Amino acid sequence: MLIHPMPDPIALQLGPVAIHWYGLMYVLAFAMFIALGRVRIKQPHIAAQGWKKEDLDDMLFYGMLGVVIGGRMGEVLFYRPGYFFANPIEILKVWHGGMSFHGGFLGVLLAMAVWARKSGRNLLDVYDFIAPLVPLGYAAGRLGNFINAELPGRVVSDQTLPWAMLWPDTNYPLWPNPVFLQGLRHPSPLYQLLIDGLLVFAILWLYARKERPRLAVGAMYTLLYGCARTFTENYRTPDWERVIAGIPITSGQALSLPMIVGALAMLAWAYTIKQKGRAPIRR
Repeated sequence: MLIHPMPDPIALQLGPVAIHWYGLMYVLAFAMFIALGRVRIKQPHIAAQGWKKEDLDDMLFYGMLGVVIGGRMGEVLFYRPGYFFANPIEILKVWHGGMSFHGGFLGVLLAMAVWARKSGRNLLDVYDFIAPLVPLGYAAGRLGNFINAELPGRVVSDQTLPWAMLWPDTNYPLWPNPVFLQGLRHPSPLYQLLIDGLLVFAILWLYARKERPRLAVGAMYTLLYGCARTFTENYRTPDWERVIAGIPITSGQALSLPMIVGALAMLAWAYTIKQKGRAPIRR
């Protein structure tokens, strides 16, 4: 049996300014976007499209806006609209956690559409370029969730599971006498870090090392994440759950299903429809 380590969510206190681990995970995610992007633009099939380091810096600004605004609005609209509409000031307190991946996903798609129009890039090429840069940032976000003791897992059926944890109830102070949720639980943020993040990254990075049809890489990420999230949701306490035709479906699975269906359609299009060549951008 393990006990959640309950680290202080504040990494550094500078007078009245508190720097939270959750925020630092986003800084790490954006730094990995730049680092991986610089590796990616050196790949021959990517370099042939005329990608440059300056593109990364420009895209990062738009991507940050998409992640933060889209992620927060997704949390508000998809998961806890009643709470946030009753307490609108809480929408701004992103350092408390509460960012929806699906909202951030839509936010980034929209932000990249704006950047593609501004830069004269084909939008599908932009999606293909950034897709392999996303999963490690997602993994960093899930580490932030774990530090904040967010997203507790379901109670384990086998109480002898070596990594099952007592999980703190964040409705109560964590110190000096924490209150724990009932039962040993799966550390679901770590599952999602490993499977939705690191495993998806490894598969997608290998897939994207070779030239693929336009939109194939972006579609493959959407498919891999949708499938991985559908699986790991089985170990996470759902925000809400419905039973449809006798099958329980969680909120995360309901939001991931359109990703899977859409990704399969996009992959079919990418591999069967004759597409125009990707001429390098002349600037």
